[in-house]
Amino acid sequence: MLPIQCKMARVALDLGLRKLARIAQVAPATVSRFEDGAELKPRTVAAIRAALESAGVEFTNGGQPGVRMKTAPPRAPV
Repeated sequence: MLPIQCKMARVALDLGLRKLARIAQVAPATVSRFEDGAELKPRTVAAIRAALESAGVEFTNGGQPGVRMKTAPPRAPV
């Protein structure tokens, strides 16, 4: 997972930094540093990735890294 994918996944899931950090069991500053491009230990990145995947995204890499929802979000009634 690349830092930009982490940020894209958070936005797609409407997750704040603190909530993602809580789910991944890391400090909010750790998530922020990662999204800013800092290199983290592989197990820390894996914990963040697992938290995002369990929340409903999957990571793609068809030439350009990205994210997508595993299932479509529920639509609001019209």
